[in-house]
Amino acid sequence: MRKNFGAKPLSYPQPVFIIATYDEDGTPDAMNAAWGGISEMNEISLCLSAGHKTVKNILKRKAFTISMADVEHVIACDYVGLVSGNRVTDKFAKAGFHATKSEFVDAPLIEELAIAIECKLKDYNADTCILRGEIVNVCVDERVLDENGKVDVTKVAPIIFDPFNNHYLRIGEKVGNAFSDGKALK
Repeated sequence: MRKNFGAKPLSYPQPVFIIATYDEDGTPDAMNAAWGGISEMNEISLCLSAGHKTVKNILKRKAFTISMADVEHVIACDYVGLVSGNRVTDKFAKAGFHATKSEFVDAPLIEELAIAIECKLKDYNADTCILRGEIVNVCVDERVLDENGKVDVTKVAPIIFDPFNNHYLRIGEKVGNAFSDGKALK
């Protein structure tokens, strides 16, 4: 037996992306977004309504970064999704975030969040709210690398959004080997 929830955007996993931009005077801004993901080899797509300060900044600067929210900063990451940059001009700083300018795009990196995707705007459709960015770099803070230079997910402690219950969940338990375990059925 199944329970029907109707046509809603409910799925697992939903990332907790923190999108960072600069506004017209160079002040960093950030927002929390869960509706997005990789859509091509070097492209990411997000569903963002035009009224967001972040969208306005992206359209002006043609660039943005996307950081992965983590367990340590869950309160700050949730906060930047609760308040609007249209009304709270210092929400980036109020969240306790510190910015470093990306080497690749005209957007800030959030020092506290270890993994970031640096993007140039490809296009934005205000009718569908679909924003696409060209991925020009992915950077990872060395503090979350293991001794072999690989990302250690337990050090990153990324979180996902649970849309069924409005919870944040920690990612990290290994359950298998991609492109390998399925060979047992060949």
